[in-house]
Amino acid sequence: MLQVCVLSDDMMAVNMERFLSEGKGNGLRALREIKVGEVIHSCEPFAFCIAKSFLKTTCHNCLKRGESLLRCSQCKTARYCSAQCQKQAWPEHKRECKCLKHLQPRIPTDSVRLVARIIFTLLSQSKSDKDELYSLTEHQSHLEDMCDEKREGLEHLCSTLLVYLGEENCNVSQLPPGLEPINLLARVTCNCFSISDGELQDVAVGLYPSMSLLNHDCQPNCVMMFEGKRLMLRAVRVIGACEELTISYTDVLAPSTERQTHLQEQYHFLCQCKRCTTHDRDSEMLAGEKSAWTALKDSIPHLEQLQSEQNWDELLRESETLLHRYADDLPDKNIYVLRLLNLAVDACISLDDYEKALKYGNRALVPYKIYYTDPHPSKAVELLRVGKLQHYLGRVEEAQRTFTLAYDIMKVTHGAEHALTNEVTRKLGECQAELGRV
Repeated sequence: MLQVCVLSDDMMAVNMERFLSEGKGNGLRALREIKVGEVIHSCEPFAFCIAKSFLKTTCHNCLKRGESLLRCSQCKTARYCSAQCQKQAWPEHKRECKCLKHLQPRIPTDSVRLVARIIFTLLSQSKSDKDELYSLTEHQSHLEDMCDEKREGLEHLCSTLLVYLGEENCNVSQLPPGLEPINLLARVTCNCFSISDGELQDVAVGLYPSMSLLNHDCQPNCVMMFEGKRLMLRAVRVIGACEELTISYTDVLAPSTERQTHLQEQYHFLCQCKRCTTHDRDSEMLAGEKSAWTALKDSIPHLEQLQSEQNWDELLRESETLLHRYADDLPDKNIYVLRLLNLAVDACISLDDYEKALKYGNRALVPYKIYYTDPHPSKAVELLRVGKLQHYLGRVEEAQRTFTLAYDIMKVTHGAEHALTNEVTRKLGECQAELGRV
């Protein structure tokens, strides 16, 4: 059964439509054949906010990164790369500015700040989602599906939100029916997107109403990339007319039961995609002695905490100890070994030990090639990182080959004009120039 919508966006109208996907509910499907790397749709967020861990280093308007950003003189929280960006952001920032100033030095969670921005937008009538394929009122809250603990957590966030909004004297009773604060928080939890930079660091969070129609698949035919806060939906393989458009909601570098558990808890559905039902790649992801990979799995949260604290010496010491301890029991394709290798690369780069970083990076590339058979931004970013290490260490021919592989993926996943793709192109040019002088 097709639900027909009148579209104002030409790209949206030509490329995709909303429909009822069997067993999944609402979805999006292609209206024509779509080529590999083609931009299917692009859009700005209905609302967005910078992630808490990036507040000091990311422009709150264009999302450019920097260490010496201009700071809002009132709230002392928002930062901008230029006076022009600060001026452009003021209409969205002016109401939250008072709220942030009132709570100094406390800063609410990302979800609270995002929902507050949504409420300000809804009450000001400065923006409407009437032209969206999927309006805010249609988003599912799943409140009835939540366990008591999760609902209690949501109620606590709601209390924080109301305190945060208090300085602005928001009349939340004027919100559209069904969009009271706790419902908005629940809807945002299930429907917002992390906004990542080209290297896949999640620097912000945003709500893109129509894109919430995209259903999940553990081997999707689309990827989402961002240019600033603008979302670009790209095809990673040929998509036929009337074929459903899918993205992955979760990390595909996880066994099927782990993926299913996360999707059930976060999005309230049991994934029945081909990869999950056939347990595809599970035997490779969990290769080796179970007791060994279980020990690694249990150690990773602690290691990630060391990473977040930038305790690089301790992170490298503990990672290397574990890699050595289980070297005979677990191959590199085991996903917990892979996570350990990535942590070790981060530590080595931060400690300027580039030879060792390259050793671990090359080991990590082997499982990346196994698990990412379609063009995938994670694989491209890993190739770029290894290529940079090879180039810095004078292994120019190796670097040229690696950068070429990265470019071939990025022109699909990022697009030929993306800043990161341009960086790879520059690196290839440098390699060619250096090899030409030999």
